Amino acid sequence: MNKAELIEQIAKDSGITKKQANEALESLTGLVVSNLKKGDTVTLVGFGTFSVTARAARNGHNPQTGATIKIKARKVPKFKAGKDFSTKIAHRGAV
Repeated sequence: MNKAELIEQIAKDSGITKKQANEALESLTGLVVSNLKKGDTVTLVGFGTFSVTARAARNGHNPQTGATIKIKARKVPKFKAGKDFSTKIAHRGAV
């Protein structure tokens, strides 16, 4: 599912226009990003938690040349699925 399909489904399920659904989705993603930039976490009970993790500087290898390169430390976004969300996914179509 892509963003346009998600917006269409949100609009259909909630009885609002696609424009309103897009605005709601943009607001949600914007709020998550702005809170993560501040170093906060965003927890949606039953869904999961968005947070920021520090990744240490390290050495890597250029796959084409094999040369060693330095990779700078940086902050990366992280998502941890909530228990309810994980349970629902695990029980669907289990092989």
